[in-house]
Amino acid sequence: MKKKSLALATVGNVNVDLIMGPVSPNLPSGTELIVEHDELRVGGAAGNVALAWQALGCPYQIAANIGSDHFGDWLKAEFGAPAAGWPAASGNTTVSVGATHPDGERTFLTTKGHLLALSWPQVKQMIDWQVLSGGVLLVCGSFLTDSLTKDYPLMFAHARQHDVAIALDTGWPLEDWTDAIRAETLKWLANCQYILFNEIEATSLSGQDDPESAGRWLLDHMPDGGTVIIKRGGNGAMLVRADGILSCPAPKVALVDTIGAGDVFNAAFFAARAQGKDWPEAVQAAIETASLAISTHPRCYLPNTKPESFHELA
Repeated sequence: MKKKSLALATVGNVNVDLIMGPVSPNLPSGTELIVEHDELRVGGAAGNVALAWQALGCPYQIAANIGSDHFGDWLKAEFGAPAAGWPAASGNTTVSVGATHPDGERTFLTTKGHLLALSWPQVKQMIDWQVLSGGVLLVCGSFLTDSLTKDYPLMFAHARQHDVAIALDTGWPLEDWTDAIRAETLKWLANCQYILFNEIEATSLSGQDDPESAGRWLLDHMPDGGTVIIKRGGNGAMLVRADGILSCPAPKVALVDTIGAGDVFNAAFFAARAQGKDWPEAVQAAIETASLAISTHPRCYLPNTKPESFHELA
């Protein structure tokens, strides 16, 4: 009998991104600057994951919401059928303006908008839990979806009842890693089979000085059989499990657009696992896909679709 493919879903923040730059991070007041690049596109961690799954040809579900304005209609249209059940919150759609900097870093200005209204009862109805059974629910944007986040215990319990593994990528807390936020996040980790943090998130939450120590510390706060993935940018990624630690390097590429790189990594990792790839293969596939995405314009996710703008460094 053919083995059932790993079913995938994501829940959390889908919003509008307006990307502009490059500009200096120290902008002078009272001036106007002309930038070389601007792009209006779908954004948010859950949105980026879903778009990457689409590009990779990976079946998925997504639970999200929109605002009751033209941006909300646009977001829903961009996703098509997977967004058919998205509710419209009263008010404006969340917009994030990303200012890119010459060193490849970026600064975001984000409105609260519709994300605050996404709720657990809505998410519960949007996911086909029978189809997702045995699969993974990737939870994103924890510090932007207040209503849903307060009901994480209900969502985690429901996922357990349907044999759905929870993968968590919280993003950076708006108030930094305060003691209260750290305590709450550790409660979430106790319900997660996967966590996917970048290096500074992992070390900040754990209080450890290096990614390996942070990974071991985080793993100690997860259920047995848990998996910690630490995304290290140009240094690749680290996989931490009870049976060992795996570090995978990243190829050297010319950076074009690093926004959403971690989200693309997440999507590619679970897409690889859904295809039956083992842990090392899945991590390497995720690194290669994210590296391609951040070094191409228009953004590409598959090696055989590299445009002329792709430059791999020697």
